Amino acid sequence: MAKVTLDRLRKVYPNGYVGVADASFQIEDGELLVLVGPSGCGKSTLLRMVAGLETISEGELRIGERRVNEVAPKDRDIAMVFQSYALYPHMSVAENLGFGLKLRGAGKAEIAERVGAAAAMLELEPLLQRKPAALSGGQRQRVALGRALVRQPQVFLLDEPLSNLDAKLRMGMRVEIARLHRQLGTTMIYVTHDQIEAMTLGHRIVVMKQGHIQQIDTPMALYERPVNLFVATFLGSPKMNTLSGRVDERGDGLVSRVAEGIELPLPASGALADTLRGYVGRELIVGLRPEHLRPAAPGAATLATRVEVVEPVGNEAFLNLRCGRDEIVVRLPPYDLPKVGDELHLAYEAERMHFFDPVSELALGRG
Repeated sequence: MAKVTLDRLRKVYPNGYVGVADASFQIEDGELLVLVGPSGCGKSTLLRMVAGLETISEGELRIGERRVNEVAPKDRDIAMVFQSYALYPHMSVAENLGFGLKLRGAGKAEIAERVGAAAAMLELEPLLQRKPAALSGGQRQRVALGRALVRQPQVFLLDEPLSNLDAKLRMGMRVEIARLHRQLGTTMIYVTHDQIEAMTLGHRIVVMKQGHIQQIDTPMALYERPVNLFVATFLGSPKMNTLSGRVDERGDGLVSRVAEGIELPLPASGALADTLRGYVGRELIVGLRPEHLRPAAPGAATLATRVEVVEPVGNEAFLNLRCGRDEIVVRLPPYDLPKVGDELHLAYEAERMHFFDPVSELALGRG
């Protein structure tokens, strides 16, 4: 096991495109860290730089105390699991699991011992004599994990390993990977575009956009205290609702006029209120997560909306609503739901509101 340190790591391609810009953070020994972001954000590029499959343009990379910028991938003591299973079709599961050890000159007894331990951990023992063509997608993915596992590396690198699986298998494999990490205690870096995978697996999450790191924190800290609008709307399913409105003074307080006749009262005291007073006469983005909105009596409502789509999904329902010029989603229990076209008055949890500058998109107060 080892910690991994990235110090101002950059990847610049010959045409001048910056794939990764100044990535600086440390993955602790035994930590499971997730790199997450949309396609093209640089997360896989960063992982491949750690693996040695992508050259480093600037900065320093250390695994343990050793600088590895120019060290060949095979000498970095890492194991990588790709989106593609990349199994040898003519080999049995046992042969696939032990092939890397065989190439490194390990003896038959050592190979058998490690393959047996990995197969037991991943429940592959009944499948050891099968060929990959006789395995399901989930079984193939477990073999790919096992092949990395038998190496007993300092660091595991996983590049979207579950993206080829259906939803049910993905859920099962997420549990498998979390259990595997807990048993091994090995440092893992996991890349995904799926924010649910990121939230459920990561001890910490690195959120990336266009090659730049946006925020690094624990899953719930990112969810509750995003530093900008991108992080706020990327993490969470359904995503955070955003309402744009002009800030006005009303008596001793402030409101954000999000539509004609629809005003959101803003915090009236404290440091945040002082910040928001600087937005009087200007636009402000207000964020509210779907679970922080609820139906209210018409007289007590703060938001008047109209139902456009109702999505019951079993244990809950999502209501897609129109509020002035904005669309919002509410998460509700699946009982006594309104119908399409109904007017729905909503109350909200004021202490759960988020505020963002419309130009910089930085969070105000909570980030």
